[in-house]
Amino acid sequence: MTKPSLSDLLHAAVTAVGGTERPGQVTMAEAVAEAIDDGSHLLVQAGTGTGKSLGYLVPALAHGERVVVATATLALQRQLVERDLPRTVESLHPLLRRRPQFAMLKGRSNYLCLHRLHEGAPQDEEEGLFDVFESAAPTSKLGQDLLRMRDWADETETGDRDALTPGVSDRAWSQVSVTSRECLGASKCAYGAECFAEAARERAKLADVVVTNHALLAIDAIEGAPVLPSHEVLVVDEAHELVSRVTGAATGELTPGGVNRAVRRAAKLVNEKAGDALQTAAESFERIMELALPGRLEEVPEDLAYALMSLRDASRTVITALGNTRDKSVQDEDAVRKQALASIENVHAVAERVAAASEYDVVWYERHDRFGASLRVAPLSVSGLLREKLFADRSVVLTSATLKLGGDFNGVGASLGLPPETVTNGLPAPGSRTVPSDDASSEDTGNAGGTSTADADDTKTSPPWKGLDVGSPFDYRKQGILYVARHLAQPGREGSRTDMLDELAELVEAAGGRTLGLFSSMRGAQAAAEALRARLDMPILLQGEETLGELIRTFSDDARTCLFGTLSLWQGVDVPGVNCQLVVMDRIPFPRPDDPLMSARQKAVEDAGGNGFMAVAATHAALLMAQGAGRLVRASGDRGVVAVLDPRLATARYGGFLKASMPDFWYTTDRNQVRRSLAAIDAAALAER
Repeated sequence: MTKPSLSDLLHAAVTAVGGTERPGQVTMAEAVAEAIDDGSHLLVQAGTGTGKSLGYLVPALAHGERVVVATATLALQRQLVERDLPRTVESLHPLLRRRPQFAMLKGRSNYLCLHRLHEGAPQDEEEGLFDVFESAAPTSKLGQDLLRMRDWADETETGDRDALTPGVSDRAWSQVSVTSRECLGASKCAYGAECFAEAARERAKLADVVVTNHALLAIDAIEGAPVLPSHEVLVVDEAHELVSRVTGAATGELTPGGVNRAVRRAAKLVNEKAGDALQTAAESFERIMELALPGRLEEVPEDLAYALMSLRDASRTVITALGNTRDKSVQDEDAVRKQALASIENVHAVAERVAAASEYDVVWYERHDRFGASLRVAPLSVSGLLREKLFADRSVVLTSATLKLGGDFNGVGASLGLPPETVTNGLPAPGSRTVPSDDASSEDTGNAGGTSTADADDTKTSPPWKGLDVGSPFDYRKQGILYVARHLAQPGREGSRTDMLDELAELVEAAGGRTLGLFSSMRGAQAAAEALRARLDMPILLQGEETLGELIRTFSDDARTCLFGTLSLWQGVDVPGVNCQLVVMDRIPFPRPDDPLMSARQKAVEDAGGNGFMAVAATHAALLMAQGAGRLVRASGDRGVVAVLDPRLATARYGGFLKASMPDFWYTTDRNQVRRSLAAIDAAALAER
């Protein structure tokens, strides 16, 4: 039988999902097929509307080997498993003469634990060990949620938290779930044969396509023990989020409350001497944390180091004791012991890591009004980890609408541990740059200067890769305007921006509402919402006043409504049509100067001879601005304005780099022109109603 062509397969899949074949999608599919065939790696920028999921699913399914697809968001996971994969598999079956299987796999805590459900969660000593279903008042929200989950357990096939509608609070879910460290293991658990998490892993082992999330992919890379089934192809969708998610998974934290909780769980299971030593170490740590001031610890203070070493040593003794002793008087001893061990192992690991004071880690204090002080540690860079773990022994395709920052892929490539993109003669590709960090890029002059210290010795052995921008089906220059309010005063760190609020009110009024306001801080969003509610007769929604989903639904249903908020809105809003025709950014979203991790990364680049500001701060801002500007045009008929109320985008040297990272909208600084355009867009939208 003749092997079906990629174009025939893609045509069948696009028809099945009710889409339209686009040149960018075809180009992407061909490049993905080539990368899979020759075992190389590919970074693909595919704009909104390209149909990138079919652009990688079709060639991956045609290849026939197992593929893992990792996404950052639940929405895309659901789209893949509930819509794209079922239709694509059915459409390709007559051509491939096989029906590939697919499955979703998440971390263990995402699945209902039947042992916890039926036996109850081990509680801290002062609360006792109890059946939460009996103790929680049936009329309370917690009690109602727990009873509902008990009924749901008899109906659900997957036990997946995201399949529970409506959802429940984290507190309620924690009563019926376990982490991988707390799990007894299928062979030791009375409910092992029925375990939802184990069933999901078994389905994944049999599947041709496994859909997972960035967090599980990070855990698979960091912990060494394989969590995902072996596979020949890895596709990372929403890849602009990967470094952040891996960094999060590699970050450790100690709080006095968490340490004391671990002590309470473990002390009753070990001998008095070991328990007392752990209690004493915990008290010393708590006393130090009472005086902790927020900020980076470039060196671990002597008193903190001593407390951490005491905590480390006491924890190690308790871990050994937990493995050597048994106490039949403890109800559900295996579960109690496993939970205690998981807590103490985390305390030991973080205490040991911070005390070691590695030059490759960043350590800092945080203080929260409600939860008090915490000690945190994160890797200075994850590029080496990703290069070693992500790109070994498989072909990797990374795709997103925003991978090309400042005109090329080398910034994102460097953050992933890849050397500058090369052409066949081994020389840097035209326009490529040498970039130095997890948030690497360069100034618009063309060179950030210097290479990453983590990568400098490894470029010869780094895997071959190439970047491909397949464009967008949208005509950005005809569909959108990028307006920079050059006449405004430059924003400072503190203080009211009266001129910016005046400008914002005039723009929103000209647009007739229809505005998504993206702010660099919650304080800024709140101030703008308060000011415009007093000035304008139109609904102003503010992030935090309702659930995010409810806010977005209200915003998308009412043309006169505006929605203001911070980070999750920069990347999480998809409102095509006339109800979102003005996207406003109050300022360039540089990281805070006192952000411990970002400032440490910036300093590391500067110490290596590079441009730390461009490599870290400007690239961070470029990625957010590219994502934020992408909220405007979501369909071929969309029209509107992206307004940046920060004159630095027009006047600063780095402005060209930031603009080059955004969609290629028609550009203006003419405030009168943009008001006329908004009024015309508003009039056209009203005429369509």
